[in-house]
Parts: sequence; structure tokens; C-alpha cells
Amino acid sequence: MTGLVIGLLYGAVGLLSGFCMMSSLRGWWADGDSRLVRTYALAMGIAMVATQLLAASGLVDLGKSIYLQPTFSVPLMFAGGLLFGYGMVLANGCGSRALVLLGRGNLRSFVVIVVLGIFAEMTLKGLIAPLRIALLQSSQTTTAATSLPAVLSSGGLHGAPARLLPAIVVGGALIVFAVAHRPFRRAPGQIAAGLVVGLLIAAGWFATGYLGADDFNPVPVASLTFVAPIADALQYVMLSTGLTVNFGIATVGGVFAGSLLTALATRRFKLEGFHSPRHMLRSSAGAALMGAGGVMAFGCSVGQGLTGLSTLALTSFVAVAGILAGTALGLRGALRVRPLKHDAEPALQGEPAR
Repeated sequence: MTGLVIGLLYGAVGLLSGFCMMSSLRGWWADGDSRLVRTYALAMGIAMVATQLLAASGLVDLGKSIYLQPTFSVPLMFAGGLLFGYGMVLANGCGSRALVLLGRGNLRSFVVIVVLGIFAEMTLKGLIAPLRIALLQSSQTTTAATSLPAVLSSGGLHGAPARLLPAIVVGGALIVFAVAHRPFRRAPGQIAAGLVVGLLIAAGWFATGYLGADDFNPVPVASLTFVAPIADALQYVMLSTGLTVNFGIATVGGVFAGSLLTALATRRFKLEGFHSPRHMLRSSAGAALMGAGGVMAFGCSVGQGLTGLSTLALTSFVAVAGILAGTALGLRGALRVRPLKHDAEPALQGEPAR
């Protein structure tokens, strides 16, 4: 139930604010409008500080999450992030954005979600899984320090100070970056979106790590992420008998429902489809790269860019670097994706570009 509520709130905020890493980077690099980037930065900073406060107080054991496992592959995570970032540009948005747009009536997003889920499942357990496992085994490493707090602990700083110091420094820098921009301070909707999304990341950790803590029926400690949960949701829709609704599936359903209800309430619901076969092919290819890359990177622009970074995991910084590099490659690099006629998102309503 908590996952559903968190998803409902994220879907509503995502629709009203246009919250999306790819759109924010495109607006900043192409048009000089950095408000959405600063919204994302604010959400990152709030998520880091709030999550580390939960961990420092003993309410959530982040060490049980997938982001802080001692064995991992840096090359595979960076390559996965690279594929995800480039796919995000091809598909004109990430998995969470596709769920939000589907609730608004964008049928292109339905194709993106289905293809993303299929390729994520193929990479997790299907045809691509043996290649992923072989690459992982050939390049994995084991380390005792898996996060910035662990690095500080190995240097002699322990307990809550080891958690809160990097959270305040890194998270605080992100928050300052966001609010230092005057046009952003004049956009209350974007400020609210950053605050709410950041707190939703912490709420997800609290829901699974504290409210869901049960020695007899434990649930994975997790928060908002969308690649594997979209794959799980598709599997549940097809084979629900014998399966249970986990936090990720509930969140996926909640994001769609929250966006749909908000779109209907604000009269933004409008059916849209592909404008050409080329448009469909590009979006499908991008969704495939996001599905495969997101699994390799252990998350997406939200799963690693917000949730993973909130744990201050070293691998999350690697994955996010890959996502940013892939996005830059698609938006500005030698493999730049030329925008199709109807690719651009509508401008933020009621606010001039800066």
C-alpha cells in the first residue's frame, strides 16, 4: 500500500512539473534553461540528506540494498549507464517519464514501457542474461568500502558523523546549486517538485526498510526505481497467479494511476501516437537500450540517479557517470540523435524560459 501511495504522488508531481533527467539536460544544454536540472539537483540533495538521516538513526539498514553489495563490476555498471543514457535520448525520456506520459494518454509511451520491460527481463533472466553474467564474472571486484561513509569509516570516522558529513557536503552542494539560480527560486512549482521527489526517495527506504521489516516475511530494502519493477509489473499482469505485488510493482501502478488522475483532473489527458514508422523504431530501440542498460547498471536515472546516490554508494556514482555520458553522447556528441518533428516536450506552463 505504501508503494502505491508513493507512486501516486510521484506520478502527480511528474506530470505537473515535467520531472525528467533527459528533458532537464536537453533544456539546459540546448536552450540554456536550467530550471529542470536544478529541480533534479534539489531532489538529489534532499534524498541524500533525508536517507542518511534515516540510516544514521538506525531506522533503515541501507547495507541490505543492492547498491551496497561488496562485489560489483565497474566496467559493466558504467557501460550499462552509457546504454541507458543513450537509449533515454532515443526514446525521448526514461522509464518513469514514460509511465507518467502514458497516464496523460501518450500511447507512444506504452510501446516504450513494454519494450523496456521485455529487454530488462531478457537481460535479467533471458537470452541476454548469459552475456551479462559472463561480463560480470570477468570484470567484477570485491571491496570493503562500498560507499562514502564506509570510506570515511576506514579512515577513522565512524557512526552517524561518517554518514552525515558526506551527505551534508554533497547533498548541500546540490541544494545550493539549485537555489542559487534566481529563475529557479521564482519557480515555486519546480522547487516543490524537487522537495517532494527527494522526500519520496527517503519515504521508499522507510517503507521497505522499517515498515516492511519482518523477520518472518522480509522484503528487499529498496526505494524508487523503474527498470526491474516495470519488468516485474509486466510479468505480474500476464502471470499474476502465484505472484505477489511487491513494492516495485505497486509503485509502477501508482505512478501510472497518479499521472492519469492528475491528467483527468487538470484536463491534460490527450491521446497521442507515433507520427511515423521511424519514430516508432527509434523509440523502441531506445527502450531496448534502457531495459538492457538499466539492468547492467542496477538502475535508471531515478533508480541510480536518485535512489542509488541517496545511499552514497560508490557504484552509483559510476552508474550515474555512465548515464550522463550516454545522454551527452545522444544530445551533443558525435552520435547525436537528431530530434524528430514532434520530439520536444511542451515548455513549462506559465513560466518563461531562462
